[in-house]
Amino acid sequence: QVQVAEVGGGVVQAGESLRLSCVVSGRTSSEYAMGWFRQAPGKEREFVAATSQAGVATYYAESVKGRFTISKDNAKNTLDLQMNSVKPEDAAVYYCAAKEGYATALAGRYSVWGQGTQVFVSS
Repeated sequence: QVQVAEVGGGVVQAGESLRLSCVVSGRTSSEYAMGWFRQAPGKEREFVAATSQAGVATYYAESVKGRFTISKDNAKNTLDLQMNSVKPEDAAVYYCAAKEGYATALAGRYSVWGQGTQVFVSS
């Protein structure tokens, strides 16, 4: 059974960069479309970015487009999220998720979720 686990959260200053990683185990990541979601206190979980099984097609929420980059390395079974020009509103728990088939921004379509990693933004 496939599992995903996030690493790399922490404190980042506004305007700086942070890189999150997600490690896939149990199955090869090439079988799954994958995405990043986030949830801030008192808010619903929201879509951040997603990529196709091959890691070629990428999709972003408008709020992060041009600042965040999602990348998938199927040889290493990892999914990364490079966060640049971080803003205070980016503070949240970030979740890695996987699904069979096509990538989507709909959280309910993902069947595999990590435990999440906290990102704090200091200003």
